[in-house]
Amino acid sequence: MTEHPDLTKNQKLVFDALAAEGSAHTAYDILDAVRADGIRAPIQVYRALDRLVELGYVHRIESMNAFMACAHDHPETPHNSGVAFAICEDCGTIAEIPLPKRSKALGTIVADTGFITDRAVVELRGHCAPCREQESKPVA
Repeated sequence: MTEHPDLTKNQKLVFDALAAEGSAHTAYDILDAVRADGIRAPIQVYRALDRLVELGYVHRIESMNAFMACAHDHPETPHNSGVAFAICEDCGTIAEIPLPKRSKALGTIVADTGFITDRAVVELRGHCAPCREQESKPVA
């Protein structure tokens, strides 16, 4: 179990399932992982995920409709100030990149329209270094 005393039993189970995997999973994947621990309904997983996202312990990968445990402790970068995800198209690895607190670039870009940004999630898709290296190796 996690060392987060502010979490309920279900929240801890969901977080631990995500943290153990180290990658993004759908709510139904998570449900399968925690079913033996007593979580039986999707709504239980979704409620836990909502709270974990709110607390900044979990990120939602918007384009994949999936969730992953926050990979870093970002005391200088609150979870609502912005995160970027580099998603490898080959192996599916997702690297979490915190956006600096003082980085207001996205907010500045849209400020002229009168829009106020509450949070920013940037998803970058491409190819990670290990996959690029594997592609460049000659086939024996």
